[in-house]
Amino acid sequence: MATEVAVGTSRRKLLAIGNRQDQVYWLFVLPVLLCLLVFFLLPLFQVFWISLSDPAVGPDNYIKLFDNRAIKRVVLTTLRICTITTVFSVVIGYMIAFTVVIAPPRTRSMLMFAILVPFWMSVLVRAFAWVTLLRSEGIINSFLMSFGIISTPLSMTNNEFGVLIGMVHYMVPYAVLPLLASMDGINPSLIAASRGLGAGPVQSFIKIFMPLTKPGIFAALILVFIMTLGFFVTPIILGGGKTVMIAEYITVQMQQTLRWGLASALATALLAVVLLLIGGLSRSMDMRKMLGGG
Repeated sequence: MATEVAVGTSRRKLLAIGNRQDQVYWLFVLPVLLCLLVFFLLPLFQVFWISLSDPAVGPDNYIKLFDNRAIKRVVLTTLRICTITTVFSVVIGYMIAFTVVIAPPRTRSMLMFAILVPFWMSVLVRAFAWVTLLRSEGIINSFLMSFGIISTPLSMTNNEFGVLIGMVHYMVPYAVLPLLASMDGINPSLIAASRGLGAGPVQSFIKIFMPLTKPGIFAALILVFIMTLGFFVTPIILGGGKTVMIAEYITVQMQQTLRWGLASALATALLAVVLLLIGGLSRSMDMRKMLGGG
């Protein structure tokens, strides 16, 4: 009987401790949830409501997304640029990540520092740096003309080529992160075993190493594609208004033509696509591991 009383008392104490922990937990979480509701969810709902109510209540703005030729052209331009940027960024990022993995520890530390440096630089600085390099009177054209390789300057800015260069340069470090996380998880003994069974370096890479990095490749593709969908500064500076992407088009609709409903509908559709891609990314790879968490 005394034992049962003691067990019951212990259970009540444990429940009381658990209740106090829950109270402390919600004490810290509630302010965060309120900030999220006020500063994030409510503005998103307002954008969604504007897309359905301006200039009249109904789905007209969403119908225009499929009927308007200008929007179709902007969407196709955005998808084309994002796809090309994603492919080149992941290919270059794969080579960099592989180099980091096989490098000795000291060299690896230097390479990781070089990969992280771009994160500390403003996108404006990088975009204007590329303008300096690629413009008609820039360093690249001046160098090529001084050696007689070209007779007239190459047109590398105010067009899609310049936008692609700037976007690929910006996105390569983001492609390296998930690829590096995937490669770090590969057991080196697997490669050694394949070499021991008679496979050459190329065969071991193609048949053993690369298939094991597929989750990282998929994660890098989705991550880079998601980020490129919302590019704004780089296309404006390097595109010179001749290569219009979705973010710039939304800005024009809101600030110049004052078609807030159409701009809100396009922004909502873009958000929906991004959320779907993020869902696919979270299923393919541990997000905490990809971003350097435990």
